[in-house]
Amino acid sequence: TVSSRADGPATIVTPVGDVDLTASPLLRQELKKVQAAGPKRLIVDLAAVGYMDSSGLATLVEAMQQARKTGTRIVLCAMTDRVRSIFEIARLDSVFAIALSLDEARTK
Repeated sequence: TVSSRADGPATIVTPVGDVDLTASPLLRQELKKVQAAGPKRLIVDLAAVGYMDSSGLATLVEAMQQARKTGTRIVLCAMTDRVRSIFEIARLDSVFAIALSLDEARTK
């Protein structure tokens, strides 16, 4: 599942479970809906994601590209070690703003 909520000038998107070929379309749909509202900051809370495959990475890269066009700051936060290692292998840890916690993501 994927949910979102407003948090001051930010919107927090929270996927739950594995983000794979089955789940990434749900995440993509939610991110597009949230970005259409034009938040200043978009936080993707990955605390409840145990695994992410290349389709999940592609979904987040697409969201980042859209965020750059609209001037939205996108921050990923609370990655598990397993998910973080996937970002490191793909060298996306240097492309995304990544925070250790949701509180840090609000200010990063």
